[in-house]
Amino acid sequence: MPTRTIPLIAAAAFLAIVPAALLHFVGREKVFIGGWIHFGGVAVGAGVATACAVALTVAGARQKDGHAVLVGCAFSVMAALLCLHGLATPGIVVGMNGVVGFTGGATLPVGGAILALGALSALRRPTAVRPLLSLLAAGVALILGLGLAAIVEPGLVPSVPEPRSPAAWAVLVAGLAFYGLLFWRALRTFRLTRRSADLLVAVGIAWLAAALPAALLLDYWNLGWWLGHAFEIVGIAAVGFTVAHDLRRGAARSRPLLGDLKGADLVAEEEAFLGSHIRALLVALSEKDAYTEEHTRRVALRAVQIGDELELAPGRLRDLAVGGLLHDVGKLSVPDEILRKPGPLTDAEFTEVKRHVDAGVALLHELGGFSTAVLGLVHSHHERLDGSGYPDAICADELPLDVRILAVCDVYDALISTRVYREAWSHERAMSLLRDGSGDVFDVRCVDALERVLSRERGVGFAVAV
Repeated sequence: MPTRTIPLIAAAAFLAIVPAALLHFVGREKVFIGGWIHFGGVAVGAGVATACAVALTVAGARQKDGHAVLVGCAFSVMAALLCLHGLATPGIVVGMNGVVGFTGGATLPVGGAILALGALSALRRPTAVRPLLSLLAAGVALILGLGLAAIVEPGLVPSVPEPRSPAAWAVLVAGLAFYGLLFWRALRTFRLTRRSADLLVAVGIAWLAAALPAALLLDYWNLGWWLGHAFEIVGIAAVGFTVAHDLRRGAARSRPLLGDLKGADLVAEEEAFLGSHIRALLVALSEKDAYTEEHTRRVALRAVQIGDELELAPGRLRDLAVGGLLHDVGKLSVPDEILRKPGPLTDAEFTEVKRHVDAGVALLHELGGFSTAVLGLVHSHHERLDGSGYPDAICADELPLDVRILAVCDVYDALISTRVYREAWSHERAMSLLRDGSGDVFDVRCVDALERVLSRERGVGFAVAV
């Protein structure tokens, strides 16, 4: 992991544990706070949730993004419940009632449950937008209608679990499960993107989760009960505004609440997810030789697809995406007359071409900010299991899985690509060569995984090569 990322993670970890630490050390302190403060604080929370809900729902509807509308639904329901929670504050508009306790305990678990529904693929499709909007309107109207009726007639409100009761613990466990799932999704997305925005979403989810025990286990005279309201407001703002801002950027969405970002997304939108420096290097490579730049993109795409197939960790997928995109960046130093030569290379010319791996590593070292794994991919992607590769002729025991993946993808794409000095090979012929070399020259797992990826694409009508 790049050194510059470590302080960001340390700061996020500190912020994430602040709510839990406050609840532990001062949560049970006795306080006497007036109803107007509760009314005003909840109004702020409801306003934040409403602003997030409107931004998310409008952006999602415009882009026909079912998941964005679903997130907007979650914040809309939370906003409606918070409005009722504040309105039902005893001594402000009405007297003692059960609505304040019921809405206070239900806001976070219900919101978390709706957000967790993003795992259902059917709710992410464009066709889900209109039904979700209809359900949203009906749901918010129903909540507000029943809530206002319950304020007038308190008997309509179901009994609320007493703090620390078995029912309260059950709701707490369910709510923490929802937010735990959301936190894992956001954290996985951050491990792929290394974007501070995705890490902020994870921190916001941690604050929302911390507000759950405050609402369900503490009494209103405990300081922690009041702190929980603050955690809720901060968490809603951190998650809602960050995701809404991402939506405004259109194709650059990272979907931290959904957690479905793939290595292929990093390759397709390298500037958004990997940084402008990667984009700049690819532009320079394209200007040098269009084929090389297109080749690196195809190789990187296949590499991360194999990485996903082999269930590599998010951090390794990111390194594979960067290494795949930049594995031939050293060819910037190869003379044009050699790089574009329309015939076989002489021994001297081939020796010059082979220097591109060391040149690539030197360039990335000079630029800085690239992981050891990425440098290893650039340096070793022409190595082979039997020691027949270059530049160091190292053997299987010294070749990481990531390098083996890139080597297979590099050879496959080179074979199926048309060059000025030869015709492209067919998919079948290229795979036959890889299979023949499996175990000796190429890693069996990588060849098998590539074949599975390509078979799925060919089976549903996608092109094998771009």
